[in-house]
Formats: sequence, C-alpha cells, structure tokens
Amino acid sequence: MTEEVKHDPERRASLTGVAEGLANEDDAADLAKLGYKQELKRNFTMMEIFGIAFSIMGLLPSIASTLAYSLPAGPAGLVWGWFVASAFIFFVGLAMADLGSAMPTSGGLYWWTHYLASPSTRNCLSWLVGYSNTLGLVGGLCSIDYGFALMFLSVIVIARDGEWTPSDGIVYVVFLCCVLAHGVLASTLSKVMGKLQTVFVVANFILIAATVIALPIGRASQRNDAKFIFGTTGNLTTWPTGWAWFLSWLSPIWTIGAFDSCVHMSEEATNATRAVPYGILMSIGSCWLFGFIIVIVIAACINPDIESVLSTPFGQPMAQIYYDAVGKKGALALMSLLFIVQFLMGLSILVAASRQTWAFSRDGALPFASFFRRISQRMGFIPLRAVWGCVFLAIVLGLLCLIAPAAAAALFSLAVAGNNVAWGIPILCRLVWGQKKFKPGPFYTGAFSKPIGWIAVVFLIFGIMLAMFPSSGPNPTPQTMNYTVVINCAVWGGSLLYFFLDGRKRFTGPKITLSEENLTEEQVEAVREEGIQIEGVSRVGTREEEEGDGDVEKKV
Repeated sequence: MTEEVKHDPERRASLTGVAEGLANEDDAADLAKLGYKQELKRNFTMMEIFGIAFSIMGLLPSIASTLAYSLPAGPAGLVWGWFVASAFIFFVGLAMADLGSAMPTSGGLYWWTHYLASPSTRNCLSWLVGYSNTLGLVGGLCSIDYGFALMFLSVIVIARDGEWTPSDGIVYVVFLCCVLAHGVLASTLSKVMGKLQTVFVVANFILIAATVIALPIGRASQRNDAKFIFGTTGNLTTWPTGWAWFLSWLSPIWTIGAFDSCVHMSEEATNATRAVPYGILMSIGSCWLFGFIIVIVIAACINPDIESVLSTPFGQPMAQIYYDAVGKKGALALMSLLFIVQFLMGLSILVAASRQTWAFSRDGALPFASFFRRISQRMGFIPLRAVWGCVFLAIVLGLLCLIAPAAAAALFSLAVAGNNVAWGIPILCRLVWGQKKFKPGPFYTGAFSKPIGWIAVVFLIFGIMLAMFPSSGPNPTPQTMNYTVVINCAVWGGSLLYFFLDGRKRFTGPKITLSEENLTEEQVEAVREEGIQIEGVSRVGTREEEEGDGDVEKKV
C-alpha cells in the first residue's frame, strides 16, 4: 500500500471496505490484499486464537476417546507413539504457520492452494481442498459429539454399577441433543465467544490437573514401574507389533488435529498475521508437552491387564481407569468433568467449521452458496446460516451411529483423512509450484521451510494411510471393517465428480486482488507467468444489506 494511502484514513477505508468497529485498518488492509472485505468482527486476540484451537483439541477428553487406538500397542506404545507422532505434527504446524502468517483468511487452505498451484490444476485442487476441509471439520464435530455421548452415558452406566447398556438409538439421541445445543450456543454467544475460549482452556487444565493428581494418589500402592511405562510393548491386534505401534499414532493425530481452526478464525483475529501462526504452534506445542505427561500418568496407573480395560463394561477405557484409581464416586466426578470439557470442544469446532463453510460459500463453491454466505448483523456479525448448515450436516452424518460401532468409528477417521488432505495439498503446492509467488509474513521458518514442508507432506500422506487401516487386524469382518476408505473416497470422488460435471463451469477459485506494490519484482513476474491478473485493492467487491433481516452479502 502506498504511503499516501497509509496516511489517508478515508482513502484507506474505501479500499478495504471495512465497516466501522469491525476491525482496525491494518487487519482490514491485509484482508483486502487477499481480495476480501472485512465482514466479520475481529473479537479474538492471539491468546483467544490459541484458545479455540486448544479447546477443540480438548487434550484429555481426546486422549480418552482414542485409547482404543493406542492401548493395544501397550504402555510403551501409548507413551512413545504420542511423543513421536506429536513431533511430526509440529512440523505440519510449522509449514502451515508459514502460510497462515503470509495469507491469513478464513478460507486459507483452499485459498492458498489456488494461489500456489499451477494454472491447470488450481481450480480443481482448490475445490478438492475446500470440500475435504469442510467435511473433515464437520466430521470432527461429529466425532467429538459422538465421544461426548459415550462419555455422558458412561457416567450413567457407572452409577448403575455396569448393569445397564445404552442402545445405539440412545447414543444417537444424546448426540443429536448435543449438536443442537452447540448450534444454539454458537448462534447466541458470538459476542463473548472469544472470551469463552479462555474459560474453556482453564477448564481443560483443571481436568488435566485433577487427573494427574488423582490417579497417582489413588493407585499409590499399585503404580506401574518405569520399565512397564517406557519399555513394555504389547499387541492386542493381529497386525505385526511394529504396525500396532504405528496405529497408536492415530490418537495424537486425531487429538492434535484442530490447529487449522486458527486459520479459519483469521478474519476474526486482531493482528492476524501473527496471531494465526503463533496460535497454531502454541496449541500443538502445549498438547505435545501436556499430552506426554498425561499418557505417562495413564501408563503408570493403568491396570496391567490392558485387555480388561479395553473391554470394560463402562464403555469407555478412561472410565475404568478412573474407577480403578478413585472408586465409583471419584470416577463419576472425573467423568462428569471429562464430558463437560468434551462438550466445550464441540462448541469450539462448530465455530471453526462454520467459518470454513462460510468462506467456501463466499467464493461460490458450496451448494446454495448464496444462502450460506450471508452474515447476520443481528446476531453479532457471524455466519449464522453456515452455523446451522454445519449442524444439519452433522446430524445426518451422525446417523452412522445407528449402523454399527465400526461405522461410527469412521467419524473419527473422516476428520483425520479429510483434514490431512486439506493440510497437505497447499503445502505441496507451495513446494512444487508456488515458491516464487510465496511472500512470507511476519512468521517465517526461512531456509528450513522447504525441508519442513516435505517432512509435513510425507507425514500427512502416512497419516491418511493409517486412518484407513482396520485397527484390529487384516481380513476384517463387516463388523470390524474400517469404513473410512469408503466414506472418504465418497467425499473426494463425489466432490471431484461434482466439480467436473458442474463446478468447473462456475468456480474459478477465490478472487485474487494482490497489489503489485506489495510484491517483489520476482513475485510479480511469477504471478504474471501463471496468468493471474494483479489488481489493486480498490476492486474488492461491494457490500449489500438486506432490508429487514440485518444480513450482509458479499458479492464477488
């Protein structure tokens, strides 16, 4: 932006199109360079951006929900699987932090893909990333709320001393009520949602502290030694022992899988070019460290007969671990706190998923895009229709709960595989096609960015493969089959089919309006070679308010 514009507030406001009170001029100008007006209110500080990612990760509830993946590898598999996989996830976070700092927008992943990919692939790949990320986030909402339903019902089972077993129908009803409650809260608490993330983070740490204190005290005379914790492997699958250990990685892969929420909240973050990358890295780093502490405590306090823990009548291995350590009343208290934190996770991921859905609709990619891209002023400048679109889709996907436990488990892997594709493609596009066009933001890994990117891509591909393996062993039955391959291939294949039949006629990617003044000569040349027209920030669209409903529509 020129010096003249920088020192002329009226001119600057006309270029960014920012409504009064939504954002400061710098944030609005950064967004305008990416082709968008400021339509959401920037209520989130850097710590609150970290908070929403950390809240969605919901460290202890997520570990509890995925013990079935990690415990079959034994205590050493649980502990070292967490540490090693988390290290690789941190590499993914570094690669995404580079991109998030440079180009902070709510639709970041598909926007980056379109900008960085080759001319012949950009529309198709951007479309695929957008759909994979949208459905992956909704899949994450489903898996979190399904986990909530199981935890909530496990409290009732503990209270009845294991003499009652909830049916699949009851599980789905609890899941349905949870999703609807999240929709209501995400719609009505928009003005304080940023502040609530701090409350959610505190609730997470209270639960972590209660667990790491109560378990060792409760099992004081029965704690396992260091050799058991760090050196005892196991294999309760029919896979080779080494592969069972790799499958234990699914626990941290699923748990530390919400850092892209920082990207989706970009347009509601103050100082987004710094808040987004540091939110990503702080959330991953915190989970890496505190998760390692938690799994060590679990391995130290678990009943050495791990198979009996996995087959507990309470329906949740963590419920059995609590019960063995602190008895019935203590287990009821800790499991109640656990499902409350799990509920808060679901609320946070619905907020992030709705922003991705809104951004993708804003660029005309989703069905009924003109409907979902409207912003509700009345409810606090939020994408209200996108919130309820995500709720409805989650309710439909949640019907898998009624089929079989194996089908319900695919909700977990849908989030893993879908988001891994969405994270990996923009990183790969930057490495293969887009390095010359990439203009680093305030956060940048410099000379290490390329090796970090390649490590991230290889790990994400491996994670997709892991998510599609039957967890119990080869030659699965219909009851033990991993349906992730079916669900995700339907998502990817269906979205690509939709693109080639209809989408390619109307989807040309997000609107790119980079100012030539903000690019180096090499970057300008690279962009022009790709056939992208470099426009001034003055061409960023118009704002239209609908009479009567207080909604705002951005037209591109």
